[in-house]
Order: sequence, then structure tokens, then C-alpha cells
Amino acid sequence: MFYVPPPYWLSHKDQCDWPNHTPPGSKAEEAYTAPMKAKKKAAPKAPIEYWSHSSLMAFLRNPLAWRKRYVEKIYDQPRNPSAVVGSAGHKALEHFYGGAPRDVAVSLGLEYLAAIPDFEINFGAASSKKAQKARREQMAADYLQAIGFYLAKPPRHKVVGVEVRATAAVPGFALPLKAVSDLIVESRAEKGAVDVVDHKFVDAFSKAGAAKTLFVMQALFNYYTARELTGRPVRRFLVYECKKRANKDGAPQLRRYALDYAALGPEFELFRRLVNDATAEAARERLWLPNPSDLFEGEHSFDLYRMGLVG
Repeated sequence: MFYVPPPYWLSHKDQCDWPNHTPPGSKAEEAYTAPMKAKKKAAPKAPIEYWSHSSLMAFLRNPLAWRKRYVEKIYDQPRNPSAVVGSAGHKALEHFYGGAPRDVAVSLGLEYLAAIPDFEINFGAASSKKAQKARREQMAADYLQAIGFYLAKPPRHKVVGVEVRATAAVPGFALPLKAVSDLIVESRAEKGAVDVVDHKFVDAFSKAGAAKTLFVMQALFNYYTARELTGRPVRRFLVYECKKRANKDGAPQLRRYALDYAALGPEFELFRRLVNDATAEAARERLWLPNPSDLFEGEHSFDLYRMGLVG
């Protein structure tokens, strides 16, 4: 057994009585051993205030591009024409389900498309004004065809809310969750409950259907935010995919996938773990690296890394 000398600040009597006068847990022992105990560091703070589906997917896909957009809040990346057409379709459906006549909703979507400046669109190889004008005309034609497919026989709902934005602080999650629901509607699967509806304009239907991981992750964001906003049970997440190009075989242009929250038990815990792990990973001291294989922002993120502009 090692001998531990008495601290210098004890009286002569107490030093002579050392170590008998310092039973475990005494103030003297605590004062003596306190400097020896490692100080517990406070957990690092995450650089964002909340997670959204798009933010979380961007973080997992390309950390450097994520940091630029969601931490430094630099929004200078032009969008692909396909994404712009999809946004115009969303705008038209927002007005249609908000009560606007079909032709008015279509016109408002077209106005949205025309109002987007050229510098916000990635025209790719179409570098001349003439080529960009032709590309814009094609975008308008693609939009009119896609929204025409959707509104030829639009799904009917008892609408509770349109383009609903909400944030929810959920117990067990390190950060609040934020989501936008295209529609919140009365559920046909459970009386008194609501369903969340999401519209997607696509080039091809999803092969995995309702089992697609991206759908499940998005559904869980919308579950918590819709529940927070409405105060009602949330039963299903309904995804409507509208194919923008006409099917050559005459098959329907619209597909519906239903995710029943009652059947997603294990995914709720997996989702909580993923969000909390991502929060811890984003908060720690780290190097922000690009992902050149990212189909969306791979080249751009590597340019940022090359020039040292973010991180």
C-alpha cells in the first residue's frame, strides 16, 4: 500500500493524525482529491438548430456541401431543370388543393416557373442564350404535361392543411425536427386521425415502392411534425409519384404508395438513433470532406475543398 502524505494546509494535529481523520467521503478527502479528478467536458453543441429530411440526407451524402448550405447558409447552387419542373408542379397542386380552379392552379405553376431567373438554373451544356431559351421552353412543356397527367384524375381528399410547415421538439431527440407536409388530410384508414400526403414528379417510378428508405425517413419527419401541429393521431404517409414522361404502354402516370405508421415500429427507434448519431457527428470537432461521387453536388463540393472555402 502506498503512503499518501497529508496536505500541507492541515493543522499540525491533523497532520499527525493523518490519514485517520479523513474517512472516505469526508470534506477533507474531497478537497484533497478534487484536483486529481478529471473535469467532465460539456457536450459540444451542434452547429444547427434543427434537422429536416433534406438536411439529414444532405449531411449523410456530402458533409462539406451540407455545411455550406445548412451551417454557413450559402444558397448559391443552381437547380437542375427537372427539380424546377417538380417545384412548379408542387406550386400548382398547392393552389389546386387550396381551392383554386384547375386552370388557375396550372397557370400559377407556370408563372412560378417563368419567374425563376436563369442564374438559378443549371442549364448544363446549354450555354448560349438561344440554347437556354429552348431549354426553358422544354421545361414549360414538361411541366404542362406532368401537371396535366396529375390533374386528369386528381386524388380527392378532405384537406386539413396545405403546404404545412411545422417544427417539433420530441423527447429523446437531440434536436427538434422540422418538415413541410404538402397536404394534411382526414385519414380514411382511422376515424379521427390524419394522413400526410407528399407529391413527387419523377422521371421513373421508385422500384422499392413504399419500402424505399428515403420515403420511410421522410415519413417519420412528417409524423412528428404533423402530430405536433394537429394534436391528432397520424396514421399514414401517402406518396403520389407522377411520371413526367408519357408511358409508351399507356400505363397510369400516377402511382400511390401508403406507409402505415402502425407498421413502422422498429423504424421509429432506428430513426431516433440515426438523428441523434448525426447530431453527435455534426457537433464534434472534425474535418469537413467532400464526396466527389455525389450525383448532385460532387464536383461542386470538391471545388470547395480544393479552394478551402468551407470548413
